[in-house]
Amino acid sequence: MQSVTLSSGRRVVIRPLRREDGPRLQAAFARLTPDSRYRRFLASKPQLTAGDLRQLTDVDGHRHVALVAAAAEDPDQIVGVARYFRYADDPDCAEFSIVVVDELQGQGLGGELLSRLAEAAIAAGVRRFTALTLSDNVAAHRLFERLSRKLPRRRIDGPVQELEYDLAA
Repeated sequence: MQSVTLSSGRRVVIRPLRREDGPRLQAAFARLTPDSRYRRFLASKPQLTAGDLRQLTDVDGHRHVALVAAAAEDPDQIVGVARYFRYADDPDCAEFSIVVVDELQGQGLGGELLSRLAEAAIAAGVRRFTALTLSDNVAAHRLFERLSRKLPRRRIDGPVQELEYDLAA
């Protein structure tokens, strides 16, 4: 566990996600605005199903890695999640995603989560990250571009972009 102080002064603890975090993930999801849910899932998502929770908590530490940020004053309150899934046919590459509850967006938590996720990925042999994001999600694009010294490769399909980044070793 690593303690981090955000730009607002609020403290969070970053740790690996555990299988028993399902109810805490559900509560964090409930605190997201519909816009944040749409930006994370690229679709309207009013709730997480039991199947969603199983998939999101089925971490194995190799193919699927996830980190959570929890409020330091209440470790049961998840306020951010970053994760990656390795591609079975290309284990050097993984798709990653990140979400931070609305009240903590813009305070540096996304960058903290992403830095630690990238470090874990590099240590595990992942060389590239991909991400699906909305073309107009400027904040996400800025955050993702911190991952690599080179500009990302982009594939655009309507309002969605697939970005691919070489992870800086």
